[in-house]
Amino acid sequence: MDEEYEVIVLGTGLKECILSGLLSVDGVKVLHMDRNDYYGGESTSLNLNQLWKKFRGEEKAPEHLGASRDYNVDMMPKFMMGNGKLVRTLIHTDVTKYLSFKAVDGSYVFVKGKVQKVPATPMEALKSPLMGIFEKRRAGKFFSFVQEYDEKDPKTHNGMDLTRVTTKELIAKFGLDDNTIDFIGHAVALHTNDQHLHQPAFDTVMRMKLYAESLARFQGTSPYIYPLYGLGELPQAFARLSAVYGGTYMLNKPECKVEFDEEGKVTGVTSEGETAKCKKVVCDPSYLSNKVRKIGRVARAIAIMSHPIPNTNDSHSVQVIIPQKQLARKSDMYVFCCSYSHNVAPKGKFIAFVSTDAETDNPQTELKPGTDLLGPVDEIFFDMYDRYEPVNEPALDNCFISTSYDATTHFETTVADVLNMYTLITGKQLDLSVDLSAASAAEE
Repeated sequence: MDEEYEVIVLGTGLKECILSGLLSVDGVKVLHMDRNDYYGGESTSLNLNQLWKKFRGEEKAPEHLGASRDYNVDMMPKFMMGNGKLVRTLIHTDVTKYLSFKAVDGSYVFVKGKVQKVPATPMEALKSPLMGIFEKRRAGKFFSFVQEYDEKDPKTHNGMDLTRVTTKELIAKFGLDDNTIDFIGHAVALHTNDQHLHQPAFDTVMRMKLYAESLARFQGTSPYIYPLYGLGELPQAFARLSAVYGGTYMLNKPECKVEFDEEGKVTGVTSEGETAKCKKVVCDPSYLSNKVRKIGRVARAIAIMSHPIPNTNDSHSVQVIIPQKQLARKSDMYVFCCSYSHNVAPKGKFIAFVSTDAETDNPQTELKPGTDLLGPVDEIFFDMYDRYEPVNEPALDNCFISTSYDATTHFETTVADVLNMYTLITGKQLDLSVDLSAASAAEE
């Protein structure tokens, strides 16, 4: 271990594994360490007995729930946008060869006390029970404007500069009502609160375009995809990528202590009496707790069920977003469900999650609007975890710390953090338009 590396990565959460993979592909000499003896960190995947031990403190789960090994319960379950940044990162790095994906059946929103399918195209808007006949026409016109909008073609701008016009002003031009604004902002554009209404509309329009492109890409009934056997495969796939490009991995390394010089710059990492030198450290908040601050908590429920979520057209995999306004909350609530169709549970079993930014200390009561949508459950676990963000200045100490996972059940915010960290570490933007597998094939 007494070697010198350009970057040492601590923790094998998804964010850290993507970064070590990307840096290794760039030719950076990477050492990747974890105090745990398993991959995934906070975003790991548990079998049934591991889940039972974590939440019930018992070694074995009841037999009537099926074989423990047939469960792959993700601790941070998130669907991927079919044309989103994570999928483009997977294609860019050729990590797709290590994984199999399957489309997610349903994308729903909770509005006016009901679970409804999210319409995302002019045609779907016309069929949607979310809106009355006149509102459907107005929404259809708005969706058409979004679909046709091209940043480079002023003819598609309707005389508006979307970098100046706010989302609220744009929507007012189409005369949409509050419930329509709610589902567009939260279930299509995937904003986590209502701040976007007072910000330039460009971001919301591009998010809506991404939703529609993702829907079209897999020609499914939702814009999302999910790996077979769950997300636990993802960190390992990026770890393999890193290894292929010369990265070194060490699991089960206790007390990874980051070392600094007199100026406060990182010099290396010590574990078990040995020090590996490095110029930069990348890690999750748990490895440098004196350089992060708590920014909130996430409340979550994990349920094992024997049926799909009611009112979702028997979807075996589904996301339901409950916009904050529908519950008079400060942030949205997310319902996620996956099942044996994605090989995350035994046949006939479904895994559901309900999560939100905690506003109280009682997850059971706070999550009730979401857990009420699940119907009868075989088992349910409640949990809260703290969220942290870095407060250090990477230019001064060369420490690059990820932000804790949020309550969302999609990956867009997670990948934004990764790409931002990549730019901070390397000083350049990651060009996701380049397909590395095609580039390496051409070189051969």
